[in-house]
Amino acid sequence: MTNAYPSLKRFARLEAQIDNPQEVGMTQHGQRRLIPILGGHVAGDGWEGRVLPGGADYQLIVTPRMAELDARYTIETDAGDYIFVQNRAIRVADSDTTERLLRGESVDPSQVYFRCSPSFETASPSLKWICERLFIGTGIRRPDTVELELFEVC
Repeated sequence: MTNAYPSLKRFARLEAQIDNPQEVGMTQHGQRRLIPILGGHVAGDGWEGRVLPGGADYQLIVTPRMAELDARYTIETDAGDYIFVQNRAIRVADSDTTERLLRGESVDPSQVYFRCSPSFETASPSLKWICERLFIGTGIRRPDTVELELFEVC
């Protein structure tokens, strides 16, 4: 039997450049918006890559405090491997801070609970192991970027 208490191992740091939100508006489920992903950079232990343009973060503001996020994008590693990422997250802050985030303003990251659980798909034989592990992460929302620290749950 393995250790009953999981540990975390740093997997990668990712920074994605984002475009202006596409506001759908208030739907039956909450305030729906889409944030286009323009590109970015990712660095892991001994590898680097880039976030390809064309992905998006599908957001649902469910309360004045909480947003449910579902980002989908592709990474190309420096070795030429492709990784599809689906990253689900929640972002929680007081209603004033949430309003500032929605307006694209800078906020103190310590005022925002931003946690994620990315999953990966790849055809790369050397990276196949990432499809067989759980990952979690923390995030920071900047006016034109999102920064993620991702960890393997060991």
